[in-house]
Amino acid sequence: MKKLIFLLAIVLVSFFFKSNQSLRVPDTKTINRPPNILFAIADDQSFAHVSAMGQEIFKTPYFDKVAKRGILFTNAFVAAPQCSPSRAAMLTGRNIWQLEEAGTHSSYFPKKFPVFTNALESAGYVIGFTGKAWDPGNFENAGWDRNPVGPEYNKRKFDKVPTKGIVNTDYAANFNDFLKDKPADKPFFFWYGSKEPHRVYEAGSGAKAGLKATDSTVPKFLPNNDLVKNDMLDYALEIGWFDKQLGEMIKMLEARGELDNTIIIVTADNGMAFPYAKANLQDYGTHIPLAICGPSIKGSSRKVTDLVGMIDLAPTIMDLAGVKPFDGITGKSLLSIFQSKASGLVDPSRSYVLTGRERHTHARPDNLGYPARAIRTQQYLYIKNYTPDRWPAGNPPPNKQIGAEGNADEKLIQGYEDIDASPTKTHMIKERQTFPGLFALGFEKRDAEQLYDIIKDPYCLKDLAKDKKMAKIKSNLKTLLETKLKEQHDPRAEGKGDVFESYPRFGAMKSFDGFKERGKYNPAFINQ
Repeated sequence: MKKLIFLLAIVLVSFFFKSNQSLRVPDTKTINRPPNILFAIADDQSFAHVSAMGQEIFKTPYFDKVAKRGILFTNAFVAAPQCSPSRAAMLTGRNIWQLEEAGTHSSYFPKKFPVFTNALESAGYVIGFTGKAWDPGNFENAGWDRNPVGPEYNKRKFDKVPTKGIVNTDYAANFNDFLKDKPADKPFFFWYGSKEPHRVYEAGSGAKAGLKATDSTVPKFLPNNDLVKNDMLDYALEIGWFDKQLGEMIKMLEARGELDNTIIIVTADNGMAFPYAKANLQDYGTHIPLAICGPSIKGSSRKVTDLVGMIDLAPTIMDLAGVKPFDGITGKSLLSIFQSKASGLVDPSRSYVLTGRERHTHARPDNLGYPARAIRTQQYLYIKNYTPDRWPAGNPPPNKQIGAEGNADEKLIQGYEDIDASPTKTHMIKERQTFPGLFALGFEKRDAEQLYDIIKDPYCLKDLAKDKKMAKIKSNLKTLLETKLKEQHDPRAEGKGDVFESYPRFGAMKSFDGFKERGKYNPAFINQ
């Protein structure tokens, strides 16, 4: 009898292992504690530029893996199409017009605004970051003793990287240092802030790495020629680098038995650094990739079309961690979407998202910005430009390059300084007569109101704001936008918007006329 039982046990064990070769015993350390959270954020990447969206030149197998294990969000939007205000909005769960100096680019981050990273740390999480955290801007003189994201892990460096455009920070090795430092019984939140695919790219690096221009899909607001296609290849190569480092981190979690208890969020801070994208409220400036997987998320390979704002991440992350959200959050938790197994439109109440921008770079005389607000629904994008007399991408270069004495950061002006320097930008300026319509979209002045049918016109090529047939739709969107801005006490909606012009800029200043003092408040707009 004992022999028979022994043989049956062997058969059962053999059957179990043959049927469950992909299963592994979870690390007991990951049981009965809150989930870990790995937050991976690319720098300047538009929503369409992952292989999960069907574009061959973008090699993102680990983004795709996260999407396959959980949810691919196809309608995710940042609060602003610029690095530091977008990141501040993510950390606080507030829109940029609720953040004072932090709502504009490269300014202060007032300490009075709570961030979800500190809330997690207070609840027992170990936190840290590698690469780019909240940046650019000044947090030290605003009362913070460290970056609002948390402690820094940036010591590990590569001896060599694939191109000159890629920084030598060894993101994965720094994450490994963090994991070694972390107590085994503590959950963690780690921010992987890649500095890619931010400009500048090494020209020709994408093609040199084997990417093919014939596979490149150029957005229709850019010239469809070899120069732009090759610029797109260089951009794609850096996205691949971001994804590769993410993959190394996922492998580390798997090796440590932590993967099954880790929420992974992969996204970007704003759109691609090309004309009519980054620093613009049109879709390729604010519409970014987002994939999330891990415990608490039901189902797999879900594609969710709900309109999601990145200000929703703060309350979502605190919900996942079992931490009570702090006061002042405008975003709405995604937990109800996570707990559904549905794809498509899951929560019909998410009928719109709001976005906005203030000053980006020093691109105009007196350091003025280009204030605008927008509302995006499933079908329409309505934009309100508060100062249509200004150049949206920054002023053209002056006839004389007149400098400011003693300004060590002063540089000559290419013009249109809100657009990052690039081969595509230079080409479009020099050849503006060849494609005047495309040049007008990205560089020239705009009307006070703009309206686009995103379903028919995903590239925002045709402004419908003056179309009489669209008058009712435009009016309804405008009313809803203005109502929400007033509810959220946006200074622009309350007639006090000039306060944004007063806020200091800590980035480089150019040789435009008027006020140009780095790190100083503009006295002309204080107490306006």
